[in-house]
Amino acid sequence: MREVTRKELVVGAAATALGAAGVYELVERLGGSAPKRAVGTPPPEPEQHLLQGVRVIEDNGAEVLVPPLHHAILTARVRVAERRADLRAAQQAFDQSLHELDADYAATPAGLGVTVAWGLPYMKRFVPGLLAEHLPRDRRASRAKRKEVPALLDAVRFPSDPDATILEDNDVAVLLRSDDPKHIADAEKRLFDRHRDLFEVTSIRRGFAGGGFDGGIGLPKKLALAAGVPGADLIPNGAELFLGFTSTLKANLGPSRIANLETLGYADLRSGYFRHGTAMHLSHIDEDLERWYLNTDYDQRVATTFRPGLHVPEGTQTVPQGPHGVSSQAAVTRGLQRYGVLGHSASIQTTSRLLAEVAGPDGTVYARGTAIPQRADFNTLDAPFAWSVQPQRDGLSDTPSAGVHFVVFNPTSDDFHRNRLAMDGHLPDGTILPVEQSDEAQGINAVLRTTHRQNFIVPPRAHRSFPLVELLS
Repeated sequence: MREVTRKELVVGAAATALGAAGVYELVERLGGSAPKRAVGTPPPEPEQHLLQGVRVIEDNGAEVLVPPLHHAILTARVRVAERRADLRAAQQAFDQSLHELDADYAATPAGLGVTVAWGLPYMKRFVPGLLAEHLPRDRRASRAKRKEVPALLDAVRFPSDPDATILEDNDVAVLLRSDDPKHIADAEKRLFDRHRDLFEVTSIRRGFAGGGFDGGIGLPKKLALAAGVPGADLIPNGAELFLGFTSTLKANLGPSRIANLETLGYADLRSGYFRHGTAMHLSHIDEDLERWYLNTDYDQRVATTFRPGLHVPEGTQTVPQGPHGVSSQAAVTRGLQRYGVLGHSASIQTTSRLLAEVAGPDGTVYARGTAIPQRADFNTLDAPFAWSVQPQRDGLSDTPSAGVHFVVFNPTSDDFHRNRLAMDGHLPDGTILPVEQSDEAQGINAVLRTTHRQNFIVPPRAHRSFPLVELLS
């Protein structure tokens, strides 16, 4: 094991005394400087979930997107009375604050990404009569289940989830992303401190990613060491995430507008109100770093993260997975039978990659094997959140813990559910592979424990503030 430096011991002692929040305050002191970014202020896209100006580097022959260093998610309940006049006033006030942020910050990592997502509890409470007319319908899921299935579904527990996984009921979630934590702090004040009459904040979730693409130890390892997280010294230098492998390969993430509700034809947009929107899943996942690094050698970690039988040089962090190397259901089944391991990426690829070329409504052609989900997950030391309005229910602890706030955009909630079920060996043709959900054969799930889940819909930028309220009669 690498010897911990005196600086890390001193900083770690201070951070442990402060808890996870104290660790985040030490980011700048630990060298979390912003990566190089292109200069410019591109005009806002109609989508609010897409970031512009994301830097692309090459590593091990693959293009890699450099994510924003700092992230925060705030969830809330709406406090406004269920009267049209009050809701319209709230919509206008919140929209004004969002437009002010747009004017002050470009939607880039160097500026500020703001994504406002709304849950079914909001829809059912404030605009129930408008749901049937305007909430998109999932064509594919409706055909498969022979009944109408909306594009936004309640979250469910998956086979590998513990019974204690909390299915949340927040009205709204706001994702903030930037290389500069001061930009995020400013947005929190403008959107929530300023609008305490509109929202009751239910949780604050903080985190980080990257920091080592230009060399050095990397932000995840620095902060995990500072927090005294067991297994932190085993994280490879330069790792983007706690588990060591590069996550943001360009070929692994859905391009351009592929995750939009309208792009692949999965959703019937009904009125078109949510065109340029998407579905979002949010969860928190604990990660057992010691089990990951001490109980499995490098080759085993490659097999469970990607696919069994894959051979890459020891210590490789960026493992290319282009559209031509996508695993099939048959290959996943054979891999489990031969090696006794279910590869994480391989199993998900059976549902998360295009089976044929698709042309989007804007003329963009997406090749066979192209990834669909657009992930925005990030490391966290929250246990499980930085703050909660229900600390007992949420199991809040002051002791920092390695984990991930998992954020992903899909064309529909059912599309995410299909991907997540495939991760548990439930393949799209109905095959259920024989794996114990807590067993090493289950792959990366053996070191993951999901504590919270919820699904949301992300409206287009034009309707991101209290969607559908302007249509109330």
